[in-house]
Amino acid sequence: MAFILHFQKSSVLQALRYHFIKQSEIKTLMVIVNIYAITTAILLYYKKIRPELFLLGSVLWIVLMLLFWYILPWWFYKKTQLFRYDWQFSYDHQGASLVCDHGEAAWNWSEVQHYFESPLFFHFYFGPKSFFIIPKQPFSAENQHEIRGFLK
Repeated sequence: MAFILHFQKSSVLQALRYHFIKQSEIKTLMVIVNIYAITTAILLYYKKIRPELFLLGSVLWIVLMLLFWYILPWWFYKKTQLFRYDWQFSYDHQGASLVCDHGEAAWNWSEVQHYFESPLFFHFYFGPKSFFIIPKQPFSAENQHEIRGFLK
């Protein structure tokens, strides 16, 4: 089966947000910053610390959210040309392939180390940081279910 994949910038940015937030290093960092913010808020409430420490945690939290939610996805999208092309995606029980005027890629389903789904995309991971996103929009519910089956 062959499908034409068209990537919309806003959807790709949202998918990249999911990608970055799901990274274990980023999740760990966010948990540490949240614990720090909650701890300093409690200590500030009981007047055990000065407000500057709480303010530092709040600023750090805001900076991290701006970085991971806006700047990093935008920067990645800007640096990567892959999402600006229309791709022909085809798959069968053995694997999948992508073809466009600028290149092509093919893989067996066994090469996908793991995957997850965001609301609009399948995220295929071939290594710790090597991934590609496939929009769900061109696929029927039956095709999506079939792809999930191949990935399991």
